[in-house]
Order: sequence, then structure tokens, then C-alpha cells
Amino acid sequence: MRSAVKVEQLESFCMAAMRACGFSESDARTAADVLVTTDTWGIHSHGTKALRLYLRRVRAGGLKAAGRPRVIAEGPAWATVDGDNAVAMISACKGMETAMAKAEAAGIGYSAVRNSCHFGAAGYYAWMAARRDMIGISMSNSDPNMSVPGARWKVIGNNPLAFAAPAGEEKPILLDMALSAVAAGKVNAAAAMGKRIPDNWIADEEGAPTTDPSLYPLKACLLPMAGHKGYGLAMMVETLSAVLSGAGVLSQVMSWNLHDPSAPTGHGHAFIAVNVGAMMPVREFKDRVDRAIREIRAAPRARGSERICIPGEIEWGRRERALAEGMDLPEDVRASLRGLAEDLGMTLPDWLEETR
Repeated sequence: MRSAVKVEQLESFCMAAMRACGFSESDARTAADVLVTTDTWGIHSHGTKALRLYLRRVRAGGLKAAGRPRVIAEGPAWATVDGDNAVAMISACKGMETAMAKAEAAGIGYSAVRNSCHFGAAGYYAWMAARRDMIGISMSNSDPNMSVPGARWKVIGNNPLAFAAPAGEEKPILLDMALSAVAAGKVNAAAAMGKRIPDNWIADEEGAPTTDPSLYPLKACLLPMAGHKGYGLAMMVETLSAVLSGAGVLSQVMSWNLHDPSAPTGHGHAFIAVNVGAMMPVREFKDRVDRAIREIRAAPRARGSERICIPGEIEWGRRERALAEGMDLPEDVRASLRGLAEDLGMTLPDWLEETR
């Protein structure tokens, strides 16, 4: 039986891998926290599993271990950040920190990031704002991997969007979603495990729904959530994160896990922070959020329903268990981490050894 992996063990391993690739201690810690936190939420498709591919791009030259994101243009409530092709967790944290600094001064702040890459789970950056008693919104474009109504093949990315709001006695509201019916990482994970998928996740080369995840991404594309609604929101994200930032737009964005790892991918991100305290007392706001959460949770439940969940409630529960008991990482995550250790000639930790 596999032993649970402690959060500290996973963080240390990820930091060691990044340090071996030339990252500073500070940048390695920042990126590791983003990825490991994502695993504690149970979103393993966007957590430490992806580190091997990020570092492959670093070693090939498509990303810079020593990249330095910087503000290149700004106004009282906005800024544009050049990501300098740093690993995107670093660029994205810089983007949200910049948005929050603007919000401190102006009540609301917007920052756009260009010259970046796949930034992992959008929810982490929205949560950064919630931890500072702000409302946070984060988003990113991606390489075209999703069809739209009326099209047969890939037109736009499934452009993730996240929202977080602080609460008082309750856990923060946290919504993190791709604008496809499901995140691409979940299709890939199903393919790796030899599982079938629902027929509304992807469509084949003729635009017909399929349950075979192995067709994606070369012979299938993602479908938007809720049809034209998901498509419309993806266009909103593309506009705010790419068109306005100066990043690659639509077909100008390259795949972070399939494209030549020696070349930049051109992703763009956007971050919005709303300074709650500039509009009402923070305590009053949090009390109002708590009341809204409790009203929803107390609503009459449908027959057979055991509970009504608030956005993020399941993830916070998983995180609490992970911090207290460790995590049972899925085999595809463990396999990726073992591959990373092999790539870098690292000693394999006991908790990552294959079980027989």
C-alpha cells in the first residue's frame, strides 16, 4: 500500500528539482507553493504533475529559470507586466501582486501579463487576493484546443477563469474553472489511465462527440462548457488576458506541452483585485459573505442530496486533510515525478518509490 505524501516532502522535492535547473531559492519556493497547493486541493491535473514539462522547457530554453517579470507600463489602477518568459507561476504571482498594489491605492487594480506560459491553476492567484481581504479574479488564454458552436476544429483556448472572495468564519469562496466542458488535463489523465470519458468533453476531427480520450489533442478537441456561453466567456478572457496585454492571440499561442520546448509559447494572463476595505469595512463584508454562504447551504435539498456545497468547499476540505494527513498522489502524478527525478539525476525519495 502506498504511503501518504506529506506536503513538506512534496514541496522539498519540487524545490530541489527547480534549484537543480538554476532557479533561485525564492522563485523555487514560490512555484512549488503554487503547484503543491493545487495538489492539496485535489486538482492533480494542474499540480506537481506538470513540473516535469515546465522544467523540460527550461532546460530546452523556451522558459528562463532566471526570468525576471517586470512592470513595463502602468497607470493609477492598471499595469502591464512583461513575464520575461519566466516559469509562469512566477509571472502570475507578480501579476496578482501588482494588481493588489494598485487596488491598495485606487480601490481596484488590473494587471495584464505577456510573454508567459501555462500558469497552472487560476484559483491560486485569485486566492492570493482573498488572503489579503480583497476579491480576486484571475484568467489566462491558452493555445487553441477548443471548438466553438458551428466550427469543426480548434478555434480558441479553453481559457481558465477563477474568482475568490474572503469570508469570516466560513472558508473563502473559490471558483476555478476552464471554459471547456472539462480541463484538458483531466482528458489527458483519463487517457493515461485507460479510462473512457463522457461524450460531452471532446469532439473528433469531424466535430462528432467521442468518449475516447486518447484522440486528444492530435485527433480531437475540447468542447466549450454550456455551448455558446462557454465560448463567449472564452472570448472575454482572450480579450482581457491577451489582446489587451500584447500577448499572443488565438493561433499565435503555442501549446506548452506539445510545442517545441525551446521556443516561447506566448501566453497572456490578467488579474483583477478589488480592495474590499476601500468600499466597506472588511468585517462587515465578511459577515455578509458568511450570511450568503449559510443561506445557500441551508436551502432545501433535492431528493437524494446530502449537502449543498459552496464553490471551493470541497477543495478546502481536501486541503485540510492533506495538511493534516498527507496526500495519496495518483499514479500518473507519481510517474511524472519519478520521470522528473530521472531527468535530473536526482535520488528518488522513499515516498516516490514504485510499489510492487
